[in-house]
Amino acid sequence: MELKPLYQLKVSCVHCEHEFMTSRVRPSFKKAIRTDSDFCAYYKSENPDFYVVRVCPQCGFASTEHSMERLTDAQKQRFSEQVSSRWQPRDYSEERTWEHALETYKLALLCAQIIGEKERIIASLLQHIAWLYRYREEHEQELRFLNFSLESYVRVYELEGAGANNARLLYLIGELNRRIGNFHEAVRWFSRVINDQSIVDAAMIRASREQWAVLREQMQHKQMELPEEMKQGN
Repeated sequence: MELKPLYQLKVSCVHCEHEFMTSRVRPSFKKAIRTDSDFCAYYKSENPDFYVVRVCPQCGFASTEHSMERLTDAQKQRFSEQVSSRWQPRDYSEERTWEHALETYKLALLCAQIIGEKERIIASLLQHIAWLYRYREEHEQELRFLNFSLESYVRVYELEGAGANNARLLYLIGELNRRIGNFHEAVRWFSRVINDQSIVDAAMIRASREQWAVLREQMQHKQMELPEEMKQGN
């Protein structure tokens, strides 16, 4: 019998405690055929990113496995007033289309904003929405959400600082700046990864050097003035 990409998982809603089923992609089907420089992955069959968000069919609360595990009474009250009271029961437990995936991410974003979720979660949701638009080549919407995501990741940096474990975050802020055309800002962030002696993440240092070279070519192509760091051939 042929193994199907999806399997079902039972989860409990942190808002109303209703137990429901949600689909996930089996690990053996999660091998990406290619990945963009901002970690957006492409798959041969089911896209695991379509199934990251789980949505309670009863109250509409949408979250990921990294979201808050408990809500305060005040958070529950805010969600009830703004979403649950108007929720029309619907089921996202089976195979999801692109449209379904987009609905779940936007609902998760709304929920995260209402309950005051961690900034990293919000930034990631915004980035995933941008990727969904990229899959459809809807460039205007993709750039719009990359911008929102970038602003959110910068807030994460401001909250957490540039610890040795944050090389991926610094790289990502640089790459998102490059993608939306903030070239000089991108140089600044890539430069931090490359030159900060406390950063030992070899993969992110290499990725930053690669995107630095891409960025340099883009700037030369647009006949832009190169910043001093680039003139020094870094």
